[in-house]
Order: sequence, then structure tokens, then C-alpha cells
Amino acid sequence: MAHLGKHAVVIGAGMGGLLAARALSEHYDDVTVLERDALPAGYEPRKGVPQGRHTHGLLARGREVLEALFPGFTAEMLGEGATSADLVNQGLWFNYGRYLAHAPSNMAGIAVSRPMLEGGVRRRLTQMPNVRLRDQCDVLELLFDHAQGRVTGVRVQNRNGANGTDAMIADLVVDSSGRGSPSPTWLSALGFARPEEEQIKINIGYMTRIYRHKPEHLDVLNGGTFAIIAACAPGWRFGGMLPQERERWTVSLGGYLGDQVPSSDSGFLEFARSLPKPEIFNVIKNAEPLSDITPYQFSANQRRHYEALSRFPEGFLVYGDAICSFNPVYGQGMTVACVEALALKECLSKGSENIARRFFRAASKVIDTPWQIAVGSDLQHPRVEGKRTAQMRFINWYIERFFRAAEHDAELATKFLQVANLTQDPSALLSPAIALHVWKGNRQAVRSSGPSVVGQST
Repeated sequence: MAHLGKHAVVIGAGMGGLLAARALSEHYDDVTVLERDALPAGYEPRKGVPQGRHTHGLLARGREVLEALFPGFTAEMLGEGATSADLVNQGLWFNYGRYLAHAPSNMAGIAVSRPMLEGGVRRRLTQMPNVRLRDQCDVLELLFDHAQGRVTGVRVQNRNGANGTDAMIADLVVDSSGRGSPSPTWLSALGFARPEEEQIKINIGYMTRIYRHKPEHLDVLNGGTFAIIAACAPGWRFGGMLPQERERWTVSLGGYLGDQVPSSDSGFLEFARSLPKPEIFNVIKNAEPLSDITPYQFSANQRRHYEALSRFPEGFLVYGDAICSFNPVYGQGMTVACVEALALKECLSKGSENIARRFFRAASKVIDTPWQIAVGSDLQHPRVEGKRTAQMRFINWYIERFFRAAEHDAELATKFLQVANLTQDPSALLSPAIALHVWKGNRQAVRSSGPSVVGQST
């Protein structure tokens, strides 16, 4: 295992920063994670993770990676009350006017609150002897050696009332401070180009409420353990309901382009009633609320193309949401950060020379698939602005027919969820064998719907 230096610094103790630190811990004598917030001792939401109060689930690929990085992690979470589910067989997935078929699969997910998941990772990371977390501090700037063209550390100021600043020297600095990352500004101040930034504006808003979870609710879900109702025409409203630790449901409801969920009790319920399927409403209409209704706003899918820069300072990387942040309704962000940790480990195993170029190229490949899924799905909304290529229009046309067939074809349902959970590449949906299933399923759907659809295009 390559030894690359004495000290590495990570900016940000969210999931991305914790996972970056785990990758660095194998190659540096000491790793310090710097965080603005006061980190809670338990599993409490914090200001720096505003989405932490809302519905979270971990995709199957994310769970696999966390288990590889922290062996026994899944069992720990389950032991503390998280819920495990077969993602194909135990969930209600509704999109394109269809439910996906159920079937046993080997895709396991865990339903857990974001504070508990992040807290569990933080606990396991700080058990490593060469990793330490320093909270309540601001990173003011990068330290930079102009002669060598490299970052040599960071300047830090405590938030706990201490005066002055500290110069923290490091062989490598990783910015994992989120979508509001200062890295583009820092680069510009040091004489480097800012990365090109791509945005798809969606202006989604959603509201979340916690309810008491009772066994009889599962009867409403036909024995399932969660329900996902995706945004689709004509209303473009969405809802998600997942179990959490301590016998709770977390329920998030939302809409696109300013379609706001009311913050009143009655308005929240009426919005749930307006969804294209009734399961979420039928559970919560008589359920016991355990929290207030909490809002969240998300303006745009955002991607910074660091991989396209011709010059970048040595001794510095950008990671996680600071590179790319996705529409959170697809649940991809934490899993992408997990897979980026594997990419970073692989790059570090080959040494620190030209690490930025190598990592940004590897991270770009990790990001391409979830970006394609998120942006392609969002651009189905006719009022979302963005370039709709012929390939994208074909894929969206094909996926609609895919869902039509997957309503009664468990193999197709499993294949779709493998792609959605980032365990397979989207090209798997277009293989000849799968395309034949789609064609047969659509022919059967046309035949079974009767004479009124004779001549319908499939």
C-alpha cells in the first residue's frame, strides 16, 4: 500500500468528507477532517446538512460500498433500528403510470435517517487511529506555494471563541464542503481557471413529516415496507415514504417548478391525496404525527467539470457534492460519494503524482450514469429547460415502454432497479434480451387492453 505523506486534510464532515477521509487513511500518517458545525454526539440533524431532516434511503450500491469500507456496518445499523428491505420485492415503485412487478432479488437496501447513517460512518471513521475530526472551525483559504504550484495546507479559524487563525500544513487537501464549495473562487484567486458549470434548473420544493410507524400500515402497502411515487405527467408531483429507526415513517411530498406543498396539516394531507396513487395518503391520513412539517428547496442539478481543466494545483482535490449535486429525489448523492471513495482509493494506490487529473477523470465516469438518470428524468417535464438530445428523447420513450412491460415482468423490474441503484450500467436496459422482453410485454399490453387501442404505437 503506497505511503503518500504525513498529513491529509478534508474540508467537510458530511458523508462525502467522511468517505474521502476513509480512502485517505490508508495512504497518509494522519488525516484531519475539518467541519464548520458542532458535530452531535448522537444522531441529531445539524445545520450543515439541511436535507438531513428529510427522507433518505441508501441505494444498494452505496450499502455495498459502505460494507466494504467498514465491515459489519450494515449489521450495526440494523442493530440500532434501521430497516432492511429487498428493493425489488418489498417496495411499491410507481412511475409512468405503472407499478413495478415484485420478485425476490439479491438487492438489499437499508432505510435509515440521514443523521443515523452519517453518525454511524463518523463513529467508525474516528475509531481509526490516524483519523481525527475537528469541528466548529472555518477554512478561510488555501495555503499555496507559488514556486512549486501546489497547495500546502489551509488556514483555519475556530468558531468557539478562540482568537486568531491556524496554518494547518498538509500534503493533500480535499474539498468536500458541498455544492456551495469555495473551490472555484479559490482557484481563480490563485490564477487557475474556474471549472465549467452545468445546471439543469428544476426548482423543486418538498415538505417532510415524521409519523408513528405501526404494523397495520403494511397492510395498506400490500405487505411492502416502503412506497415511492415518482413525479410524472400530468401533475409532476412526487412522494416517498420510508421506515426509519425508532418505529417511524418519514414522508416527503413535493413538486416541480414552484408547485409548493402546503405547510398546514390539512394542506399536507390534501397534497398526499393528489398524488397519482393513494398508498401514502391512506397510511398517513390516520397516522400519528411525530414532528412538524419541515420544508426543503432545491434549485438545480449542478455539475462542475473539473476533469476538463488543463491546469490544476498539485496537492488539492475536490470531492462529492462540490463536484456534482443531483436532484435529491433520486437518492443518488450518498451512493455517488461512496463510489467516488473507491475511485480515490484506486488513484491513491498508484501514487500522488498527477492525482488531480486522474481522480477527476475517474470521478467523472462515476458521475456520468447518475447524472444521465437524474437529468434525463427531469427533462421529461416539459417546462424544465435544457437540451433534449435525440438520444435522450429515445431513452425516455423507451423507458416508458419498459415500465409498461415491467409492470408484469419481474426480470425487467429487477433490471431497472439495478440500474437505478447504480449496480449496473444503463446500457443493461438496452441489451437485446431485455429489449425483447420489453417488446413482448408491450405487445401483450396492447392485446389485453382490447379493441380501443388497435393501431396504438408501441
